[in-house]
Amino acid sequence: MRRLSLIIFVLSVFSSCNSESGKSEKAVKIPAVQVEEKSIPEIPESVVFCGEKLELNDFESVERLHREFIINTYYHSSTLQVLLKTKRYFPIIERILKENNVPDDMKYLCVAESALSNAVSPAGAKGFWQFMPTTGEEFGLRIDKEVDERYDIEKSTKAACEYLKQAHRNFGDWSLAAASYNMGMGGVSNAMDEQEVSSYSDLYLNTETSRYVMRIVALKYIIESPEKYGFELSDSDYYTPVKTKYVNVSNDVADLMQWAKQNGTNYKMLKTLNPWLVGKSLTVKNNVYQIKLPD
Repeated sequence: MRRLSLIIFVLSVFSSCNSESGKSEKAVKIPAVQVEEKSIPEIPESVVFCGEKLELNDFESVERLHREFIINTYYHSSTLQVLLKTKRYFPIIERILKENNVPDDMKYLCVAESALSNAVSPAGAKGFWQFMPTTGEEFGLRIDKEVDERYDIEKSTKAACEYLKQAHRNFGDWSLAAASYNMGMGGVSNAMDEQEVSSYSDLYLNTETSRYVMRIVALKYIIESPEKYGFELSDSDYYTPVKTKYVNVSNDVADLMQWAKQNGTNYKMLKTLNPWLVGKSLTVKNNVYQIKLPD
């Protein structure tokens, strides 16, 4: 990695006094300040995403990817929090991706979407996979005043798998499938038809989507080799999986606060472990819900 050492010297600052005071101008000396040395992260010589080589055919593609490496390497607070969460949430996501024959690298799409949290976007997308209400319902998630399964990591990951598989059937390419997760399948298809290109690397897209896949790829390489990018963590630093047990609920629950107490926990832990329970009651609707409780 190349080193870029920045030293800022401030020689002097002059302050002017009011001429009526009779005082002359004086130079105020400020000591030199040395800024911390920074490393310029290098991108891998060969970039692979979902088992497919990402072609970097021109300087624009290379520099766009390099930008995402720089941003996510030096976006310390966010990237560090993601790293700490990986051992808690990646095992869940990896298992569901594997069960649905979706490449393991798509877990980094989840990182790009939400930083492994139940985030809420200004546009109304929610959860680890940032589903909008209509798309979430289209892919089988219950979303109402009592239940919002966009906040259920297992169910939302399964829904994301269905979306990505459908997109891959349309495009035959996982990078384009990932781009469509941000832009929509119709948006990507229209852009490809208009520009008469067939690969993500040759496609001109809006700023957000053109950065999107590059951000996913940069996050993949940083998370896989954090020490290479300046993040030094020991095994004990990572958040560990939470030990839970499941209680099957097949009847309506009128008061989840009382239900939590009756089942040996409190409302705080019920909501923390089951953020998809957005109301204070639960209508089962001819289904069986599995509610997590501390084990």
